Amino acid sequence: MNSNPLKYEVIIYWSDEDKAFVAEVPELPGCAADGETPRAALDQVHVIAQEWIETARELGRPVPQPKGRLLFA
Repeated sequence: MNSNPLKYEVIIYWSDEDKAFVAEVPELPGCAADGETPRAALDQVHVIAQEWIETARELGRPVPQPKGRLLFA
């Protein structure tokens, strides 16, 4: 696990199509990962989010500031 915590909201859900849990970071378009368990999907999306942020910075694209919780149940 990365020691730099992900500060963006992450949504985790089961996908029948993928037969896996999917973790998405809504504030980072296209940032998603899957795993056999919710924890595995969360761990994987953390890696993908860090790569998303690094790539955006390298390309000179804006990186959104984390807003925290976006939706209310």
